[in-house]
Amino acid sequence: MLRIVETKFGKIEGLPAADPRITSFKGIPFAEQPVGNLRWHAPVPLKTKWEGTLKAYKFSPIPVQPTPYYDPNDIYCREWSVDKDIPMGEDCLTVNVWTPANAADEKLPVYFWIYGGGWQTGFTAEMEFDGERIARRGIVVVTVNYRLNMLGFLCHPEITAENPGEPANFGLLDQRCAMQWVKDNIAAFGGDPDNITIGGQSAGGGSVLDQIAFGTQGIFKRAVVHSGMFYAPDNSFFKQKSLQEAEQCGVDFFNFIGAKNLAEARAIDIQTLRKKWDEYGGHAKSIATWTPVRDDIFVKGDFFALLEKGQITPVPLILGHTTDEFLMPKDPSNPQGEKFQPLELSVKKYQELLEQTGKVTQTFYYVFDVPIPGWDNPGTFHSVDLWFWFETLAKCWRPFKGMQYDVSRKMCNYLCNFVKTGNPNGKDCDDTPLPEWKPFSTGTPDKMIFNTDAQPVK
Repeated sequence: MLRIVETKFGKIEGLPAADPRITSFKGIPFAEQPVGNLRWHAPVPLKTKWEGTLKAYKFSPIPVQPTPYYDPNDIYCREWSVDKDIPMGEDCLTVNVWTPANAADEKLPVYFWIYGGGWQTGFTAEMEFDGERIARRGIVVVTVNYRLNMLGFLCHPEITAENPGEPANFGLLDQRCAMQWVKDNIAAFGGDPDNITIGGQSAGGGSVLDQIAFGTQGIFKRAVVHSGMFYAPDNSFFKQKSLQEAEQCGVDFFNFIGAKNLAEARAIDIQTLRKKWDEYGGHAKSIATWTPVRDDIFVKGDFFALLEKGQITPVPLILGHTTDEFLMPKDPSNPQGEKFQPLELSVKKYQELLEQTGKVTQTFYYVFDVPIPGWDNPGTFHSVDLWFWFETLAKCWRPFKGMQYDVSRKMCNYLCNFVKTGNPNGKDCDDTPLPEWKPFSTGTPDKMIFNTDAQPVK
């Protein structure tokens, strides 16, 4: 097993995972840490080599985010609540790697994962993101921490003046910087730098779409989008602000915290700044204020409009959603009436534009409808499918049974086949063929329904 690897920055030592055939490397820095004058600055790629061997034994501090709390009536607190004892800090720009490789020259496919959380919360140490089960299938798994909320997406005229080429969207730039680190270093872990798939869920899925829109630049070949939105409705928290609108939000925040300029704001210690942020409105205001900004440099506007203009080069894609998320009434005057799933409409529009522009790549569409157990009768709520794609059900408190484990195994196999070849089809763990998952097109809108089994549907 590869327990020690040699990267461009020095040696890194990992530890055996629960399955000793897998080695995990945690908390590897991919950029200079964004502290001091690098707060509210585009990531600076790592330059300094370390001496000796980096002991990559534990996760780094998680990105600064809202003060942890626990509300037993909040489903997301029950499922994903942040442990208040987990270290939190600005020195969070790290990746984690799980590899099954025995040697550095194996050239295994790579899966690069971006967590969600509305660009406000999230971290790689969440239990569902353990990469071991995917790594068992012959894939090198990478998960990335990136800056969130006010630290990842705050704008200000002084920030723009300081670095007009990269004035905003530091969280997205962190992701891109980490991708480049993977491209440059993953061969040391037995990965293939020319066979990288990126994936994400919710805001992570939206981030994947932003990365596709910006361009692959030879870094990744295909993508996976779980519950990510192609666009944000005008009345949505996530409607993109212009750079000028976002800068005014930054001016307002600096006024609130009593900072006369950027230097004074950077000098405020992070605990005081986080306390001021809570006073300013905390998570509720943050999600309406600090999300990706249309800076016309990295984020250039509506995904569909850019695709229609030929400004996006699409890649092979798996995308889909759960049945109970983002539901909207079919009749606006009857909010309790029959609902529809707007993401399904987005998939159809996406495919129509691919066909219109002649840039057709394969799109594999799914709907997750697996019965979810628990005293709270949660339905297929937003993000519950993550346990299944990563095959980490055993880490969850919910009393999953054999059926759920069987579906999870198949879902993970589909995902891994796609990461390897760009096609999710192949064999199950017992060497029997998986049910065929046909690509979606306007003429044949096939999709895969994951419920008590994997069921292809036209």
